[in-house]
Amino acid sequence: VQLVESGGGLVQPGGSLRLSCAASGFTFSNYPMKWYRQVPGKERELVAFISITGRTTTYLDSVKGRFTISRDNVKSTVYLQMNSLHPDDTAVYYCALVGRPFDWGQGTQVTVSS
Repeated sequence: VQLVESGGGLVQPGGSLRLSCAASGFTFSNYPMKWYRQVPGKERELVAFISITGRTTTYLDSVKGRFTISRDNVKSTVYLQMNSLHPDDTAVYYCALVGRPFDWGQGTQVTVSS
């Protein structure tokens, strides 16, 4: 199993970023996926969940209405569209699969700052 996150960067408050997570080594369309984020010194925090078909999604309360998780089962990729970013969204973002062991990827750094 390999999960490779990308798309992070430095953005001003109110800006947008689209994160991608390319998955390989397993049948992507068989597993729900999640996005987490982590700030140094704190535990990893669940940000969003998406079901196998994409019809069911859930979000951390603080990102509802601003973030959208989606997936492309043909490309084996899960996305996180992040709009109206706040400085509190600054973190390393990771994707994860649900239902089998995996090693965390390297994550992608998102920094929201003016």
